[in-house]
Amino acid sequence: MTPRSIALLWATLIAAACTSGQPPREPALAQSLREAPPGAAPGTCWGKQVTPAVVETVTEQVLLDPASYTTEGQPQKAAVYRTETRQAILREREVTWFRAPCEDARTPDFIASLQRALKVRGLYQGPVNGQMDARTRAAVRAFQTPRGLATGVLSLDSARDLGLVAVERPGAD
Repeated sequence: MTPRSIALLWATLIAAACTSGQPPREPALAQSLREAPPGAAPGTCWGKQVTPAVVETVTEQVLLDPASYTTEGQPQKAAVYRTETRQAILREREVTWFRAPCEDARTPDFIASLQRALKVRGLYQGPVNGQMDARTRAAVRAFQTPRGLATGVLSLDSARDLGLVAVERPGAD
């Protein structure tokens, strides 16, 4: 095979993957974490969203020695520049902790109810099978993103908003 035919083969495979009709691939995600933020109550379950920093690379030409001209306006010496490249952080890395339903609560029946709740809202197109698969995580992400949490890990607040978890009453233990 020639390099050109290999490149065309790769381009075809990539295009086929992009137009397969499948939901976007999301890496396998833990549904909640064993770790918790500092000060978290014992027995609570947590998820974590990490938003990477946004870094901008700026390249500019800095004048070291300006051009000089004769009294008649003819160039005598060209300007001398130095290229400088620097990086600027536009947005810092951000870690957001959120409460999540614990593992023992995430039964196949719970996941099936989640899928039905997301399907009713037009966010889930797959089968109601009780499996936390890529389609379900993508629908969870679509539900939570407008609420400021762009992750496929279901938050406890989202589970409450979907009617899947009881709302805690203030002062109730």
